[in-house]
Amino acid sequence: MSTLYVTTTDGLRLAVTDFGSRGDTRPTVVCVHGYPDNSSVWLPLVRILGSELRIVTYDVRGHGSSQAPAAREGYLIEQLNADLQAVIDAVSPAAPVHLLAHDWGSTQTWDAVAGNVPSERIASFTSISGPSLDQTGAWLRTPGRTARGVLERLKQGAGSAYIGFFQAPLLPELAWRSGVLDRVVGGSAHDRTRSDRINGLELYRANAIARMARPQPRPVTVPVQVIAPIGDAYVSRALAAEAPRPYVTDLTVHEIEGSHWVVADHPERVAPLVRDFVRARS
Repeated sequence: MSTLYVTTTDGLRLAVTDFGSRGDTRPTVVCVHGYPDNSSVWLPLVRILGSELRIVTYDVRGHGSSQAPAAREGYLIEQLNADLQAVIDAVSPAAPVHLLAHDWGSTQTWDAVAGNVPSERIASFTSISGPSLDQTGAWLRTPGRTARGVLERLKQGAGSAYIGFFQAPLLPELAWRSGVLDRVVGGSAHDRTRSDRINGLELYRANAIARMARPQPRPVTVPVQVIAPIGDAYVSRALAAEAPRPYVTDLTVHEIEGSHWVVADHPERVAPLVRDFVRARS
């Protein structure tokens, strides 16, 4: 295992951990964590897959040991995609990598595989509990043809209500500092720092409303695997499975038992799906 620091296009340093080595001939999997986590959320999965795959994790800007931008614009998805490409180029300059992402990490990576990172640099993408903002906006605007379809959209609207709360000034910060949001959100809170919780709010403020209000979904030619935990309180199975279908050429969907935080709580349910998908596309 080694740690390196990658400089972004706007001059920040990202902390990257390589659990293999640069000369490793195994498939390289680059993991992108979500909010309000840092790269430590992947450690349970690394313990299972680290002997079979070369796994690379990094702290998204503003989280963990990576530097934070001074302004909200530094959290725009376009910049996050540039960060991801910088990490890919640093750890695997000559070969494409497999992407594995969770929560907001998946949300930003959907944009990367839709053309913001050259497709020849990406062998596959596994998304867990993090839909594309553009695909979500388009899906919510598509009338449900059945009563169930209407109910699924209403259910997802309720599950996404926190996004509106995150737009408010000061209140989300106070809720994190008081511990209220830790109790509501759940997950492996002991690995999160205060800066993870506070800085990451800017991800939503910089991107969520603008993207979903004017969705522009683009085609995705990279092979995609969606892993949908059936107990996810924030991303419904319908959204996870249906929203990508009109846009993804090669889509595989797996439903598994677990909550939104299944990557940390039950990595043994995620690991075989990741392993098999990566092997099949290496």
